[in-house]
Amino acid sequence: MAMYKVEICGVNTAKLPLLTDEEKKELFARIQKGDKKAREKFIKGNLRLVLSIIQRFSSSGENIDDLFQIGCIGLMKAIDHFDVTLNVKFSTYAVPMIIGEIRRYLRDNNSIRVSRSIRDTAYKAIYTKELMMKDNDKEPTVEEIAAKLELAPEDIVFALDAIQSPVSLYEPVYAESGDTLYIMDQISDKKNKEDNWIEEISLKAAIDHLSDREHKIINMRYFEGKTQMEVAEEINISQAQVSRLEKKALRSMKNYLR
Repeated sequence: MAMYKVEICGVNTAKLPLLTDEEKKELFARIQKGDKKAREKFIKGNLRLVLSIIQRFSSSGENIDDLFQIGCIGLMKAIDHFDVTLNVKFSTYAVPMIIGEIRRYLRDNNSIRVSRSIRDTAYKAIYTKELMMKDNDKEPTVEEIAAKLELAPEDIVFALDAIQSPVSLYEPVYAESGDTLYIMDQISDKKNKEDNWIEEISLKAAIDHLSDREHKIINMRYFEGKTQMEVAEEINISQAQVSRLEKKALRSMKNYLR
């Protein structure tokens, strides 16, 4: 995420205004009386606060414009709920509100939902790994971490995998002389191998070689999953005729494929 971006959501961040404590106090008094212009000015005067907070989430991979908008929502919620009698600075109250709003967005917008218990296991494993590395000056194995947490090694591996961010198959992994190698280039396709699609082409050719009625019967029986009785009712012939035509078609296809 490009944190050096000057314009975010149409706002020139290089020219964001700064409010003095006296201006904030005066504006907030007007906001409490329902002054919308004062509220707008107060929001603009605190956008630098939002900008500083979203920099903490630079590693999330989220679009900076989206984070800025969500941060602004948190800012407005803080304005609506701030109690001047608390005798604390507005920024002190607003920061956790803005951070909470952004974290909720990141959690709810995650393409893969992971249960809290699995997340907790993953975070415990990471924390335990760091402690063990400090104590032993070497990286612990999964089995050692699992033993420390009294969990199965499989549970640790599953939890750590679950919190990883998904990666695009078109993510470049290597480039040389203008030729880029992508993740998908390294993945084998065990289902759609050459032999399989050649068989599919041959099967299609064998079916196309049938008569129109035989073609329809084979399609309804083996591709639509209909019974001989259902086929018979649809094309208005007896079930016995469907059976004979189906057997004839299968023999014809078998001979064609030889």
